[in-house]
Amino acid sequence: MKFIIKENERGYLFKNGSFVKVLSSGMHSYLNIFGYNVTRVKLEGEVNTAGLDINVLMKDKGFAESISKINILDNKIALHYVDGRLSNILTSGEYTFWNVFKKHTFEVIDISKPEISKDIDINIFKYMPIKLYTKIEVQEGEVALLYFNSKFQGELRSGLHFFWNYNTKVSHQLVEMKSQQLDISGQEILTTDKVSLRINFVCNYRVTNAVKLIAEIKDYKNQIYILTQLALREYVGKYKFDELLEQKEIIGNLVLAKLIKKQAAYYIEFTEAGIKDIVLPGEIRDIMNTVLIAEKTAQANVISRREEVASTRSLLNTAKLMDENQTLFKLKELEYLERICDKVGTISVSGGNNLLKQLNELL
Repeated sequence: MKFIIKENERGYLFKNGSFVKVLSSGMHSYLNIFGYNVTRVKLEGEVNTAGLDINVLMKDKGFAESISKINILDNKIALHYVDGRLSNILTSGEYTFWNVFKKHTFEVIDISKPEISKDIDINIFKYMPIKLYTKIEVQEGEVALLYFNSKFQGELRSGLHFFWNYNTKVSHQLVEMKSQQLDISGQEILTTDKVSLRINFVCNYRVTNAVKLIAEIKDYKNQIYILTQLALREYVGKYKFDELLEQKEIIGNLVLAKLIKKQAAYYIEFTEAGIKDIVLPGEIRDIMNTVLIAEKTAQANVISRREEVASTRSLLNTAKLMDENQTLFKLKELEYLERICDKVGTISVSGGNNLLKQLNELL
């Protein structure tokens, strides 16, 4: 019987079910009566062994010269290149590739330790199974605290960082090093004159030592919140309601000074603090509005009386001048006559020399 093997194929020759050899491309003739049979496989990618042990096939010299074989240990991986271009990542195991039409090469990497060699191009990680590595991205103004098996290793600055996590648990914690704003909203505080207020307070701070902060203070943001809250309550509770409204800025500075005294113990630095809003209860707000309306009404009355006095004084001064000066009196009289005449349509007077006197009597 004739067996034709194509150029891109190889044939596994069997006799009575036992492997004999590997057939290259071409036509091969064997008698069926002797139990010969051929299994054809493609010369591409990973070798199809057709269920045979690779070591059996390796006994054929032509086969051994046509393949690339690699055995990867448990604590290593291999970068698989095809014609010089990275194709994929191979984990532990045994691999065999046809090396006829395409050239298969490998680069073995030790992943037993978390640190990644600086010689490794980080672009390979887009081909890497995510289970093999840990990626840590640190933004500008942040610091990452690095841990191997929960043991602190050091700080990571801004950038991309990769670590093998084959047999080591790699973890991290990000800490913001830029200035941060802390808002304390709706704090209900009782003044010395028993007025219940709700105060919104704000302060700015920044971390000065991230390592000690995380190592020594649990849930540091909550701790800073409580510290600021207590300082605010301590000072606000010392003032009466009216004093509090008048001295908001002073109280903010006092609270800030209190916080600065304790900031070293929290490994932070407070930079600003102040009362943002004071929210009054409904009944107090109504009283304040009533007081404000009364004050503005009183101010309006004072201004009105002041203007009336000034107007009366002006009239008195004018009357005195006209009483002392008859010419001025006549001029003023003519001025008013002119204004009145502007509003009258027709006036009839009798002849005579004293026309002005007649107009006065008429009007």
